[in-house]
Amino acid sequence: MRLRGKLQRLTVVPDFSQDYFALFGLRRAYRIDAAQLDQAYHAMQGRVHPDRHAHLPETERRLSMQWATQVNEAYRTLKKPLLRAHYLLRLAGTDTEHESNTAMPPEFLMEQMEWREAVAEARAAGDHHELEKLMQRLEKTADGLLGEIERDIDAKKDYAAAADAVRRLMFIEKLEHEIEDALEALEN
Repeated sequence: MRLRGKLQRLTVVPDFSQDYFALFGLRRAYRIDAAQLDQAYHAMQGRVHPDRHAHLPETERRLSMQWATQVNEAYRTLKKPLLRAHYLLRLAGTDTEHESNTAMPPEFLMEQMEWREAVAEARAAGDHHELEKLMQRLEKTADGLLGEIERDIDAKKDYAAAADAVRRLMFIEKLEHEIEDALEALEN
């Protein structure tokens, strides 16, 4: 009972069981209003930030820290499209199996190999312009996959198809990072 009385002194009584969408008052969907997420995050962060509770007893300060950590993790997850997709699929009971399921359509794998070769050649040649062109192509492909994920999750509720698109997007993002590294290396 004593702990319950102390919890009531916190501005927000944490409910660690609620999902990240509920935490921010958002509809559980892939397509979210980024401005609404940002606004809800800043409002929540203002209420749960540990500095606001520094004057409280140790138990409440620790609880505040846990709550702030939960809010930060929820925000980071919902803010990033790939993390949001993984999270929604997990909530729907679908595992992307990204560690074990690397089966991809042959056309996609061939395209991946071609892109990797093109990145290696452009990097070796120091061709900044070609790397930029490759990045633009990848961004266009990533945008298409994000559209697939949104359609599969929000409209079709086809979580298996969404998981496949998520795995393909992970390949694309990895290649984008390789291009970013190559561009950074050319600048130095």
